[in-house]
Amino acid sequence: MEMKGGLVQGENFTAAHAGPWNEMMEYVFSPLPQFKFPGKVFLNEALGLNGMEVSLGVMKPGTQVPYAHAHKENEELYLFVKGQGQFYVDGQVLDVREGSAVRVAPAGVRCWRNNSTEDLHYIVIQAKAGSLSQYTLTDGIMAVPQFHWPEEK
Repeated sequence: MEMKGGLVQGENFTAAHAGPWNEMMEYVFSPLPQFKFPGKVFLNEALGLNGMEVSLGVMKPGTQVPYAHAHKENEELYLFVKGQGQFYVDGQVLDVREGSAVRVAPAGVRCWRNNSTEDLHYIVIQAKAGSLSQYTLTDGIMAVPQFHWPEEK
């Protein structure tokens, strides 16, 4: 799906703007004809992601993912950025709210719902389990020369 704000691309980056959270319901994800998820947009195609998948989502009060699911190879990280709800994983129900993070291994059976009276905003990051060979402190390289922000007038 095309991003609202268009794309900006450079040699080593792609930037997109999906729009404000309160307009996210305009995006609709439909994995199968019988399932439609308003408020869900995947960023992988627009950004050219090739090592992870990322989606933004808004779930209206009283709504839920209509099925539980697992994955073959990918773990998922759910980051809840606004609102509150519940997350089901492997027979356990967790209360989630702004600031909650839930990692689910590929075989973990999961789904979530918004059982509150306000919108539930979340980000999902998906990557192949076990593929991270380095992280920030071991993978980062200090740039030379260093970048310095211009003084604001």
